[in-house]
Amino acid sequence: MPKDRPMSIADDLQALGQSNPIEFRGETTINVGLSSLYAILQRCKELGYELLLDISSLDHMGSEPRFEMVYELATLDDSKHLRVKAKVAEGVDVPSAVKLWKTANWHEREVYDMMGIKFSGHPQMERILMWEGFPYFPLRKDFPLAGKESEMPDVAFSGVAPLEGGPFVTSPGSTRETGEPRAKGES
Repeated sequence: MPKDRPMSIADDLQALGQSNPIEFRGETTINVGLSSLYAILQRCKELGYELLLDISSLDHMGSEPRFEMVYELATLDDSKHLRVKAKVAEGVDVPSAVKLWKTANWHEREVYDMMGIKFSGHPQMERILMWEGFPYFPLRKDFPLAGKESEMPDVAFSGVAPLEGGPFVTSPGSTRETGEPRAKGES
């Protein structure tokens, strides 16, 4: 194929060996096995998907495998988008995509921190949002919405709010459920 004419998404799917993509609202999704995930991502990079827009995960609590990884890929000229999904059993590591896209570093750390899914071959597999030693994964469906009791001080409600008089208000002494910041005038 001439270099001046980009391949279509249909050509890419054929090159990836994907004959049953899911098409919805102009978006293309492929489901791959975890064992072939890295090879598929590597081939996507070769096909011109230079941008890894996001990596996220889903918790299908009660189903096996429990988790699903979702990779959002795009070309630099924004002409093609591709979503790659792979199911992951609890306790199974996912191959890291950091060698393909450096931005995978932060995305994978966030997935680990919030869902507990580890990535093999990751250069810095440690928490990014929660403190080291936090024993839970807050985005799992079995994590209570109100959070879990902690030895950490409730610093957000221990004194005068740092933005007092600003666009948001908090209720000192309130619980975690009712103390969320909100716009003035909202109840």
